[in-house]
Amino acid sequence: MSQQDYYEILGISKSASDAEIKKAYRKLAMKYHPDHSKGDKHAEEMFKKVSEAYAVLSDKEKRQQYDTYGSADFHQRFSQEDIFRNADLGDILKEFGFGGQAGRFSFGGGSPFGGPFGGHSRRRAPVKGSDLVYELPLTLREVAEGTSKTVTFQHQGRNENISVKIPPGMITGKKLRLAGKGEQSGYGGPPGDLYIQSRVSVDPVFAPEEYDLHTTITIRLSDSLLGTQVGVPTIDGGELNLKIPPGTRHKTRMRLSGHGLPRMKGGTKGDLFVTVSVEVPKELTAEQKRVVESLADVGL
Repeated sequence: MSQQDYYEILGISKSASDAEIKKAYRKLAMKYHPDHSKGDKHAEEMFKKVSEAYAVLSDKEKRQQYDTYGSADFHQRFSQEDIFRNADLGDILKEFGFGGQAGRFSFGGGSPFGGPFGGHSRRRAPVKGSDLVYELPLTLREVAEGTSKTVTFQHQGRNENISVKIPPGMITGKKLRLAGKGEQSGYGGPPGDLYIQSRVSVDPVFAPEEYDLHTTITIRLSDSLLGTQVGVPTIDGGELNLKIPPGTRHKTRMRLSGHGLPRMKGGTKGDLFVTVSVEVPKELTAEQKRVVESLADVGL
């Protein structure tokens, strides 16, 4: 019964309350119960599905795991025995006069209905606790050079401080895994992991795009016509000389290869892209106006 959408099976929304979940199960269990649909294979299968859906969605922790990881991963973490453990299906069925039994049905070892359903109950490894994600703000300089940070987070009901070494190249969205620092398992399994996920802060000079950096320099109109050489800042605090050829237009973009951010696993760096902004004065002095008029006279 893996790969099933439990909400769809019960005909409810993902925001359904506990009361709505129970009401939906009562209605469907009554409709598909084997004592009401003897010999109907479709009804038998539906009874199994709605019972499994209710067993998961009526349990706060199981529902959270299902909503977090989705159907496929949930069924890797939970066996049939895990799913039906502590479910109150028997109590609901008693309300229909079925004595808490599902007729000739059973749903896996440890279910409220007894022995294994459809053969043997395959036991899986203990269910691991939930993983946690801690979003860590980093400056571009810290991403470029690497750094060490002290992270404070909730672990086992108390605050815990841990020193984390941030390698160069940890751009936004990249994660570091700290094994065993996540939530405790409610089923006797190992704790989950803690993931440190980076979020790069806004920089006044550079705009990152993956491992590339973008910046803007401003030059005069005369420099765009005649050409010039300008200094361009780099992320490591240095400066590069950039040659602006004559006739460079406004918003021309130039690339400085290998002067971006380092890749997290080593190797080459990204590039630095420089956008040239040509400054056009809003007002001209009398001398500037005279010069421009003379340029117009010669066809420029």
